[in-house]
Amino acid sequence: MVQCDTLAMRGLMATHVDVTPREDTSFFGHPRGLATLFFTEMWERFSYYGQRAILILYMTAAVSTGGLGFSVVKAGAVYGLYTALVYVLGLPGGWFADRITGQRRAVLYGGVLISLGEFALMAPGLPMFYLGLVLLMFGTGLLKTNVSTMVGQLYRQGDVRRDSGFSIYYMGINIGALVSPLACGWVGERIGWRLGFGLAGVGMIAGLIQYLIGYKHLGSAGLYPVSSGSATADRSLKRRTAAWSFAAVILIGVVGLLASAGVINLNAESISDAFGLILLIVSAIVFAWLIFGKGWSLAERKRSAAILVLFIASAVFWSAFEQAGSSLNLFAERATNRIVMGFEFPASWFQFVQPMFVILLAPVFAWIWIALRRREPSSPSKFTFSLVLVGLSFAILVPAATMSASGALVSPWWLTASYLLQTLGELCLSPVGLSAMTKLAPERVAGMMMGVWFTSIACGNYLAGRAASLYESFSVSQLFGAVALFAFVAALVLALLIKPTVRLMGGVN
Repeated sequence: MVQCDTLAMRGLMATHVDVTPREDTSFFGHPRGLATLFFTEMWERFSYYGQRAILILYMTAAVSTGGLGFSVVKAGAVYGLYTALVYVLGLPGGWFADRITGQRRAVLYGGVLISLGEFALMAPGLPMFYLGLVLLMFGTGLLKTNVSTMVGQLYRQGDVRRDSGFSIYYMGINIGALVSPLACGWVGERIGWRLGFGLAGVGMIAGLIQYLIGYKHLGSAGLYPVSSGSATADRSLKRRTAAWSFAAVILIGVVGLLASAGVINLNAESISDAFGLILLIVSAIVFAWLIFGKGWSLAERKRSAAILVLFIASAVFWSAFEQAGSSLNLFAERATNRIVMGFEFPASWFQFVQPMFVILLAPVFAWIWIALRRREPSSPSKFTFSLVLVGLSFAILVPAATMSASGALVSPWWLTASYLLQTLGELCLSPVGLSAMTKLAPERVAGMMMGVWFTSIACGNYLAGRAASLYESFSVSQLFGAVALFAFVAALVLALLIKPTVRLMGGVN
């Protein structure tokens, strides 16, 4: 039955999709399929950043105002766990697409789960709140990893447009992230938290519609899963995967029911602590397999070691950057003057500042990387710049945090300047990292390796959430100073590793 379905899908696609590689320049000099993926990810990010802008504010808001009434410690733990799992599930999501569905269908399934998750957050009661977060985690794990992988598949090996294409794609991400805090933040803080989540769900539905309409422009990108060479083995793998997936869903459901009934004692803090340890162990196992496991060539092992260096640098960067939705969001709400010409704007509106800068600066960075050509800095060099910049973004907030300790509301320009520095660092790291994964990853595990990249972001998100848990335990100036110091030390270590890492990359910039 599975084989028949696969053959039917292939026959259907063959009649509508040109699966032969072609030099397409119809979208600003790039393949037309880039536009489809650009808008798919734009709407997915609208959904994600719309709910993220109000998530920690919703959790810490009083029950009388429609919030959940969580303590900052509990809200930070839930936030860190959720935002980390959103990305770490990209690892199995990439594998699932590589082996079972292909990236094309995985993106579709992920979008459906995201929509259902946003609408679940609208329902009353903690069980529906946690169900919504679980659906969002799994949906994003399927969609985000695989849509990025397909961007890389639009280009031939050695195509000089690849980094530029990822920068354009990254601008699409930030258009969604720009608009959603304004829309969902306003609706959530001024009308009702749950309606804000509902608007985020509507955005994801718009993305799914657009994706299906633009399907025909994707060529062969993500069309089929990777075959083992044996139809029998492929069918067996799909049956086992379906059985394990069903068992996992049942297990999660049973644990959730037992916890809600009080049969077992689970709390956000203990789950978050356990997850942090699991995240570290899983990351270590994956890289041990890639570097020391059997079946890899020497070149693949070296490139996997280079990916490990970039992975650690990325995790450090995102541990600072992703505090925009946690500790910096709380700083905006509690310590920043948000009144402009007599109008007090929602704290969540600060979440649109970073994507605004990205939209303005991403085309500039795309042009710079192409213009530099042979003089373009290596990926490890760009990552070093990003760590210095994100460290500076927190260092400049230390004086503002010190002033706020006396109860004064500080100027919004402090956060704006911090977000500008973070954005400059982001543009040196995020699109570059996406592109590096598509060039360094072994072809047979391309989707999974994109999941490895997103696991580095998961580590950063987890640390960012845990840092937010300390918002009321330490002075804010101490918290921001520690984050800055952490980034500066990481930048120094990476600077010393630039040349060895470039050698491991084997000629791939």
